[in-house]
Amino acid sequence: MKLNAQYFYIAALIGFFGLFALLMLWHTVLAPSGQLPVALMLLLSVTPLLLPMRGLLNRHRKSCTWAAYISLFYFIHGTMEAYSNADERLYASLEALLSFMLFLGTTLYLRFSPPAP
Repeated sequence: MKLNAQYFYIAALIGFFGLFALLMLWHTVLAPSGQLPVALMLLLSVTPLLLPMRGLLNRHRKSCTWAAYISLFYFIHGTMEAYSNADERLYASLEALLSFMLFLGTTLYLRFSPPAP
């Protein structure tokens, strides 16, 4: 199978929208925080994903790079939560997996796509 940038772009989008949906569900339906308001949790967790969203959907290389950088924070958060919180280990592991998928998809998309003119 030939490595095609399109496959990596689709993997990045699956990771991006999967992470977006997981964070929305995690903090509202699945396990809402009893200490902080839901709106604050959504603001803190989902807003960084919205920053590169438009450029990622339009395949801008700089936005893909920033999405990869931002995904690393979600990977760190997911692994830290999976290690420290046994009740939410499944959600945190999914967060780490989806953020790694976003990171790998964007970096390999940038590697195998032609440079911008």
